[in-house]
Amino acid sequence: MKSAVILCPGLNRDRDMLYALETITGRKPATVWHTDTDIPDVDLIVIPGGFSYGDYLRCGAIAARSPVLQTVIERAARGVHVLGVCNGFQILTEAGLLPGALMRNTGLKFICKEVKLKTVNARTAFSNAFQEGEVWRCPIAHHDGNYFADAETLKAIEDNGQVVFRYADGQNPNGSLNDIAGIVNAKGNVLGMMPHPENLIEDLQGGRDGRKLFESLVGQLVA
Repeated sequence: MKSAVILCPGLNRDRDMLYALETITGRKPATVWHTDTDIPDVDLIVIPGGFSYGDYLRCGAIAARSPVLQTVIERAARGVHVLGVCNGFQILTEAGLLPGALMRNTGLKFICKEVKLKTVNARTAFSNAFQEGEVWRCPIAHHDGNYFADAETLKAIEDNGQVVFRYADGQNPNGSLNDIAGIVNAKGNVLGMMPHPENLIEDLQGGRDGRKLFESLVGQLVA
């Protein structure tokens, strides 16, 4: 599977994501700077976590208007798969590739810990290696992970099966509506999620729970 990782000032999980992608796919991902307007011909584009532009204005708002995002939007419209993790999720909502918004955590504090997620849709390219209802461990590290959407949008994404991952019962760390931790767009080729699966892919990191997300993509996009 060929992949590319977008680099913006302030993003700081790019090395973790590059390592996870190369370890699991066996291919070194391309890196694309935020001012670039071209992205190599790849199967997957990833926007990693961090604090793009210091999270000034709103989280992800400035990065969403960088030149490379226009190309990401064009590729997504052509069916290329796009993954945004943490700040990447915020950037995808700011760019209009995913519905809703990520607000400040209800406790108004930065949270860095491990939570449990439940896979509620195992039929996407990002989740097919999981079992429906499977509960798995995943680290989080964010200050603005409280997923919000207006009632009409929330009903639409629930009815369309666009919620892929929820925080498991009693695990919601940030007040996200309906315990939402990760969603896809209506076409199913763009996923945004607040937790960091790239940080739990091998025993050295304390487990391999996050590995299934990347194995899902490899199984889907390399077949």
